Amino acid sequence: MRSLRPASVKPMTIFNPAHAALEFAGAGAESASRISSPVTVPSTPAPVSPLRGRRILIVDDDRLNIRILGGILRAEGYLLSDAGSGEQALKSYDEFKPHLVLLDVMMPGIDGFETCRRIKAIHGEKSAPVIFITAKSESDDVVEGLGAGGADYLPKPFKPKEVLARIRSHLQNQLLAEQQQLLVEQLSKANAAKNRFLGMAAHDLRNPLASIRGLAEFLREGAVGPLNADQLDLIETIHGASQQMLEMVNELLDVATIESGELKLHVEALNLGDLVARCTVMINMEAAKKKTVVTFDPPSPAVVLAADSAKMKQVVDNLLSNAVKYSPPGSTVRARVQAEPDGKTVNLSVRDQGPGIPDDERDKLFKDFSRLSIKPTGGEKSTGLGLAICRKIVEAHRGTIVAENQPGGGCEFRVTLPSSP
Repeated sequence: MRSLRPASVKPMTIFNPAHAALEFAGAGAESASRISSPVTVPSTPAPVSPLRGRRILIVDDDRLNIRILGGILRAEGYLLSDAGSGEQALKSYDEFKPHLVLLDVMMPGIDGFETCRRIKAIHGEKSAPVIFITAKSESDDVVEGLGAGGADYLPKPFKPKEVLARIRSHLQNQLLAEQQQLLVEQLSKANAAKNRFLGMAAHDLRNPLASIRGLAEFLREGAVGPLNADQLDLIETIHGASQQMLEMVNELLDVATIESGELKLHVEALNLGDLVARCTVMINMEAAKKKTVVTFDPPSPAVVLAADSAKMKQVVDNLLSNAVKYSPPGSTVRARVQAEPDGKTVNLSVRDQGPGIPDDERDKLFKDFSRLSIKPTGGEKSTGLGLAICRKIVEAHRGTIVAENQPGGGCEFRVTLPSSP
């Protein structure tokens, strides 16, 4: 009888906690070794301060103070120059052209206050801000420094964080002002380009519009034969539309000319009463369509001033037309001219019977392309440029124009002009 034995018997593995701990520790060490090995991580460059490269002039007769401040400021990327006296500072300022000056108060020769005054006197508004370096903190010294044109004080002994904070604040304000000035210059260039475009467009449109209006008048007068009622009505529509467009184009051209600085006044002796009288005759022809009357009593004695007659006619025509446009049919518009008793100024006023100017819209009144909530009473068109042109012409004559609502209703526009240039 054979004994029965398993074909193969695997050795029994007995769990040994100490051995397992050693194996785990070894594996951990190997893992730690892998983790601690150098790993390449993409680096993000530190942002460059917009103040790096700003030039700072340090003025102090104590070389130790200059070295201390230099050590604090160079780490921030500032460019530094130094001077040991007020006289040397004035020379260094012209050569170095600093963005900021750190100026000691007590120095041989001219002191810091006088140095600051001279910098401000020579360079005016473009001079760099001055921060005084002083061991004094009495209010009288602070007041004297500010009165000399200083922007701030930096007390001794220096505290690096305070030094950097004060300097950074003034340089940031200066940088912001430079950026704003650059923006203003860019906007001015864009505005000039816009004015040139408006001027060219208006000039190119004016001639064909004048031709359309002239041809409409030519047909209306029967130059090519009699017209029936429908044809005549159509011609009147063409004439009216072309006239309105021509007026709009002329106003655009006026605005472009004025804003581009090309408005030139041909000043001469002008009888203002005669001018208003002539304008009143012409506007009454248009006002008759609304059964409105424009009245004017010429002043006695005559009111004469030095002005550009053509430009002043634009002002008078605009004010009278505006008054008729916003007054209800059957109204009376009154124009008046008078000289002030002192003989230095003259007044032109136009009073209408319209709804007046809404209080919350007064700031829009004399601005380009601004339209109020009130509407013309006869369906007339408005570009929103007429009163803006009036204001610019009046201001070019060193005068003023205002609008005031009247207690009994209506509004009065009043122009005040100097009698002599």
